[in-house]
Amino acid sequence: MREDAESAPAVPDGYVDIPFVVEPNYAGWRLDRYLCEKIRRMDLERVRGIILRGVLCDEYRLKPSTPVYPGLTFRIRRPASQEPVTPTALPVVFSDDWLLVLDKPAGLPIHPTARYHKGTLVTLLRERFGERFAEPAHRLDRETSGLVVCGRTTESCRVLGGLFLSRDVHKEYLALCEGQPAEDTFVVDAPIAEGTDLIRIAVRIDPVAGKPSRTRFQVLQRFTQGGAPFALLRCFPETGRQHQIRIHLREAGFPLVGDKMYGPDPGYFDRFSKHTLEPEAWARLRLPRHALHAERITFPHPGTGESVTFASPLPDDLKDFIAGKAPAPATGEPEPSSMP
Repeated sequence: MREDAESAPAVPDGYVDIPFVVEPNYAGWRLDRYLCEKIRRMDLERVRGIILRGVLCDEYRLKPSTPVYPGLTFRIRRPASQEPVTPTALPVVFSDDWLLVLDKPAGLPIHPTARYHKGTLVTLLRERFGERFAEPAHRLDRETSGLVVCGRTTESCRVLGGLFLSRDVHKEYLALCEGQPAEDTFVVDAPIAEGTDLIRIAVRIDPVAGKPSRTRFQVLQRFTQGGAPFALLRCFPETGRQHQIRIHLREAGFPLVGDKMYGPDPGYFDRFSKHTLEPEAWARLRLPRHALHAERITFPHPGTGESVTFASPLPDDLKDFIAGKAPAPATGEPEPSSMP
């Protein structure tokens, strides 16, 4: 993981290369399925077309059906376009020979996508620490702030990937929701399936097609702003489905503040994606991003096996909302899909 990679061939003017390094937990996946997982905004047909036109790999030609393996490196070349501005801060919470734990700011995508190339956590990692210094072991939505765990060796990435898949990682999130739950603690146990009629990358509650999904919630604070009720919640996802906390809060009747996908109007995300979301909608959303923060994470250290815990304080924009301070103006860029 730490050796510097050989210099890649020069990229022609007007193009950019989006690099991919396959993580251990995707071993054996078909290439087309792997890319669909990484670029959620693209459907399978479009991904297969990209592969057939030729992804760039120094080892051999890749096909949609090619099984990927840990460490496989390839690139997708596309025409360059002006990228949205993203945060450049990348605070380090912890680092040793096995782990790098970062405090991701809201607005920073983790992986390169069709829209984001340079302004991603992976790109910042490589620019600041070297090509193979560390790789993220899991994902957060672009708008979600908080802790991201990275592996610093191939073995560490393999172990972390297994931990996240086996639910041996205890995660806690802080969320600001619309409304005030009557009970101090409550549970949402509702199966989640991928895709909706309006948004392909969204999820839905589906008792038949959905996978078992359960989240516990604890009310930490109830407050009002402008006569409207809100609450600060601690969220304990017991499963790891995409957008789990967000869809479970909507199911409970307390959607996240600022959530354009699962918030007050199902049409918000489409208009947001097209940069046509009106000022009245931004005012109704109350925040430029959804109010979710990955606050605490506990898991066995991949090197020692001992339990380790890391924490990140509630960021200033969410503190300011609780205190009644006006948020910064929204600029609005569509989010690549991730978890939770």
